[in-house]
Amino acid sequence: MTSILEGKLIIYIENTKKFIIYEPVPKGLNRSIEVPSNESVIQGPSNSFTEDIDTNIGLLRKQLTSNKLLVHSFTTGKNQKTKISLLFINGVVDKELVENINSLIEKNKSMDISNLQSLSKMLGFSSWDTISKFNTTELPFHASQFLKTGRVVILVDQLPFALILPNLLWDMFIVESDRNFPFPIMITIRCLRVIGALIALISPGMYVALVAVNPEALQIELALSVAQSREGVPYPALVEVIIMLVVLELILEASIRLPKSVGPTITMVGGIILGQAVVEAKLVSNLLIIILAATTIANSTLVGAQSSLSIRSFKYINVILSSLFGVLGLVVGLVFISSYLASLTTFGKSYLYLNIGRKEQ
Repeated sequence: MTSILEGKLIIYIENTKKFIIYEPVPKGLNRSIEVPSNESVIQGPSNSFTEDIDTNIGLLRKQLTSNKLLVHSFTTGKNQKTKISLLFINGVVDKELVENINSLIEKNKSMDISNLQSLSKMLGFSSWDTISKFNTTELPFHASQFLKTGRVVILVDQLPFALILPNLLWDMFIVESDRNFPFPIMITIRCLRVIGALIALISPGMYVALVAVNPEALQIELALSVAQSREGVPYPALVEVIIMLVVLELILEASIRLPKSVGPTITMVGGIILGQAVVEAKLVSNLLIIILAATTIANSTLVGAQSSLSIRSFKYINVILSSLFGVLGLVVGLVFISSYLASLTTFGKSYLYLNIGRKEQ
């Protein structure tokens, strides 16, 4: 009787005392297609990948209806079987890139894949790389556009996003949905992202350099204003900046971990109260609060969480070098970062390439 009330089908076998309980419409174990939770779409398709790899392949095929879209599927793992699919457009992608990825997956098929670190290890990437060798996106629309430019898309079962190989520097400034705006607006938006990256990299180090090492580089009026804002601060500019950068990192991390219903409100109110309190207590200068707020906003203009984290880590190099050598140290830091980025390669493709495919079709 309970099974009937639950909507199940009861099959009675005649001349026996046996029953078969049958569920005519089994419950699905996968969530439905929803809007992306970590990527904002102003104009464009707003459906996102799910944890089911077959659904994700279908979403990509719907976005890119072409018989040249090929899928190579693998089952990896010794203790935990995981499906991995490699998607690319035949005739657009570099065949050597596909062959390298295929051979690495075949070679390491016994590895258990449960996160991006284990996948990176499977593909032969170092776990100490500051810059991620692949980009991620929740949007099938963006993944399909990457395919058109000669990239390879990797889908992993139970991961609700696609991995784009190889990752390029310009991916943090360019979003395909920008093309929905007029050309001048598109160029302006992308230039703003470049400016945001420069502000995030330079501003904290420039503050330390001009306050602690090279105050003579400022005009007298500006230098006096900066000195007045730091009046009563009991420690050097380097310590002041490091403390506030760490506090900002804690606020950003808290905004991610807290429930979405209360997280933004708590972190915003807490940040305002904390900033006002430390200025009134003469623990930091009000100028530094302005600079770090601008740095945080500028860092948020970049595309992709992987790129944003890289810029957040690089700015500490500039801060330390600026505290030692002033403006010269800041320049050395920028040269070092540029040299490091220029040295990065993924399957033989430079991180600074504009386009790794043959041509866009």
